[in-house]
Amino acid sequence: MFRVFGYTHPQDAFVCDIEYAPATVFKSDDPRAFRNNGKNVFYKFYEDGGWKFLQSNFSQYLIFHEMLQSNVIGMKERDIARVRKPDEELQKLDVRPKDGLVIATQRILELVAERSGISNANFGVFGSMLHGFHHPGFSDIDLIIYGRTEISKLRKTLQELYEDDSSLFRNEFETDQSIRGKRWRFRNFSAREYLWHQRRKLIYALFSDENSHRWIKTEFEPVMDWREVINEYDSVSRILQRGWIIVKARVVEDRDSPFIPSAYGVEVLEVLEGSREALEVSRIVSYLEEFRLQAFKDEIVYVEGNLEEVVTSEGRFYQIALTYCLRYYEQVLKSLNYRGVS
Repeated sequence: MFRVFGYTHPQDAFVCDIEYAPATVFKSDDPRAFRNNGKNVFYKFYEDGGWKFLQSNFSQYLIFHEMLQSNVIGMKERDIARVRKPDEELQKLDVRPKDGLVIATQRILELVAERSGISNANFGVFGSMLHGFHHPGFSDIDLIIYGRTEISKLRKTLQELYEDDSSLFRNEFETDQSIRGKRWRFRNFSAREYLWHQRRKLIYALFSDENSHRWIKTEFEPVMDWREVINEYDSVSRILQRGWIIVKARVVEDRDSPFIPSAYGVEVLEVLEGSREALEVSRIVSYLEEFRLQAFKDEIVYVEGNLEEVVTSEGRFYQIALTYCLRYYEQVLKSLNYRGVS
């Protein structure tokens, strides 16, 4: 099971990320990975595990990306067996048999809509509920919110709900429970820095479900509305690798920071390591969830990643890419507003 990844795709194919595989072809020792729909067992991929699995076992799901001149995870249109659309699947919850998690999901949407004025038509469902193998008593709730304006409204609403002690919502990263006891692998980004950045994103909530008497982790995944999507794939353009880079920069544009890929317009202030070409970098592009909504306009950021030169028929520019690569855990984008505050 794959999810479409980003908004830029070759003709007749889709750049993807692999999410789940059946136990007949893949098993994971990660306790978070197990899924069961009552008939079949599936396992979820985390971090770069899916990329490594496909490279070793199913190379037909690697497609050639002409702009990068390399393979990426992807699906050719002719190989698609079924398409599940999050907004359509959410509407189907009304006619399906309702378990406790479905009821909690609908209650969350009702409360958020009442407070924000956002229509249910701007939401979708993803994760295990999208595929029908959620566990009513243990699964999280994964929702999609469509559109830049709606995302802004939602974040404002969630902030108000977190600050209201009488509401049923709390910020998941209000405490360190989410990272307690976990192995931390990023080398230039501490667990405490991660906690601080995650807390201010506001899209990760805990919902106090009165029926199951548990706090349910609830994520709101930002996705562009169809009217906002522009396919930037150009088979003639090239993205050239120019080495590892470390810079300090000022964020000058953050309107696409909620999405994956997350894009930040930047002005480089200082090159700490790598080519002087980095002074010409105009944007940071991150394909990693950890760095979504990571920094906001006018903040100074510290960045380590891959310097890329983008050559098009209209000219060229430089960007820093944070993505699946051999130095995955050395990559970082973090705001220097953080000063060790817990």
